[in-house]
Amino acid sequence: MGLALAALLLLVQGAAAGMPRLETQGSARRLVVDGEPMLVLGGELGNSSASSQAYMAKYWPKLKAMNLNTVLAPVSWELIEPKEGVYDFSSVDGLLRDARAQDMRLVLLWFGAWKNSMSTYVPSWVKRDDVRFPRAKSAPEPGQAGGVSQEILSAFSVETRDADARAYAALLAHLKAVDARGTVLMVQVENEVGMLPSAREWGPEADAAWAGPVPSELLERLANGGEAIEPELRALWKAHGAKTSGAWAQVFGDGDAGQEVFTAWFYARYVEAVTRAGKAAYPLPMYVNVALNRTGKAPGEYPSGGPLPHLIDVWKTGAPSVDLISPDIYFPNFSDLAGRYKRPDNALFIPEANNVGAPETPANAFYAIGELDALGFSPFQVENADDTAQAAVTQAYGVLRRLAPAILAAQGQDSQGGCKMSGFKPRVLEDGTVLDAPVSQTIGDYRFTVGFLDPWTPKADQKTAGHGGLIIQIGPEEYLMAGRGLVVTFAGAGDDLALAGIDSAVEGVFDAQGRWVPGRVLNGDQTHQGRHIRLPPDQFQIQRVKLYRYR
Repeated sequence: MGLALAALLLLVQGAAAGMPRLETQGSARRLVVDGEPMLVLGGELGNSSASSQAYMAKYWPKLKAMNLNTVLAPVSWELIEPKEGVYDFSSVDGLLRDARAQDMRLVLLWFGAWKNSMSTYVPSWVKRDDVRFPRAKSAPEPGQAGGVSQEILSAFSVETRDADARAYAALLAHLKAVDARGTVLMVQVENEVGMLPSAREWGPEADAAWAGPVPSELLERLANGGEAIEPELRALWKAHGAKTSGAWAQVFGDGDAGQEVFTAWFYARYVEAVTRAGKAAYPLPMYVNVALNRTGKAPGEYPSGGPLPHLIDVWKTGAPSVDLISPDIYFPNFSDLAGRYKRPDNALFIPEANNVGAPETPANAFYAIGELDALGFSPFQVENADDTAQAAVTQAYGVLRRLAPAILAAQGQDSQGGCKMSGFKPRVLEDGTVLDAPVSQTIGDYRFTVGFLDPWTPKADQKTAGHGGLIIQIGPEEYLMAGRGLVVTFAGAGDDLALAGIDSAVEGVFDAQGRWVPGRVLNGDQTHQGRHIRLPPDQFQIQRVKLYRYR
């Protein structure tokens, strides 16, 4: 082999090794960047903010000061391909420059054919040619021959899919050429896809597909998946005879639920084609995000056919090249919704965790990362944080950044038959009811009971939905406890009925080199004379706690 060729191979191998990727640790999946695992402490920009470098100039220092390490920024099709086949990547290059200037990373959001179901970020040459790029049609009204065209590009158009995929591949090829340092960690494919206002598209191509057979790979997944299949989809299939062949209406019924499965499949196949085109150019990790549904709403009242909890298996089958399915969670029942996306075949990433000003956002970050092994977390419209939200995120992310090495080491790991890390926050129901009764969890050799009501603060003054934290085992009897608004008691786990006490409790921080810098020793009044560990509700903090047993 010649020296020049050998050098080229080493360069290619080195670039591949340094490219962001996902790796497995125990039961978790972690994002690896520059050869090291990374916890994404992100914030997503408003939908139009990234389109102007001048507009964003005043916000970058603010985002850096808020302890973000990653910004999620839209890249729209209309900006990078204003004329067909003519690309302009100046907006992307501006994002790269500005992120690097703040020593921050990017996750790019591809606003291609769809953004929040609609097709408003496509180029003018696509919008104006509805023959070549047809619109989706809603269900026809009674007595009408056809449905109404929507501002939504049809998922059944090969022309649209191929044009979208070419533009996306061009974006990824550009990143490969200009971003060898790996500023861009991941790319989101499309944005919150789904059909409105009907459960499915109508029109000649959609109707022909609806009358056609259900693909064999989806039926095989249902037949072989057993209890691993999401319960709603499994119940729907069984309710119609658990068939292993047939048209869509025969297998899933002709109601809204069956039509939504059909819609999900064809959206997934479209997204798969775009994803594969992008990965052929530059195989960064790629994900799709989800506009979730409320209880009692019918498909079409929410974006029908997106990668919703009850349709995850359809999407996993139809879009296998997509690395992650990631929920955008704006509803109160964060724990329940996030938990649906923590699966053996799906690592959790929260790209939109409500608006940045929601008071429960920091607690949700601790829970998602500590309990569900999330590889990252990101509230929406982060640049618009007011003083209160900015202070809360800055403090919470500051603690999580200091804990990141311990978090990443513990994710997916077990200890003495239990977990090494757990996250805690009150469960909140969809209607906003807060269930703030204490919860218990075994971590290592100790059983922890975590309360969410601070006994030294009037209950009327506490917003317990915003209380949360995590516990990480770092030694046989040593733990890091972090968060706010928690009161933690402990006992021996298993058959050992020995009492558990506090050997030492020390508040402190980790410095930039990851070394523990101790502060106050809290073995007196702050632990109620050894009865519990208290993380006050008015600040996020870290305590390093060593336990012991006695009889």
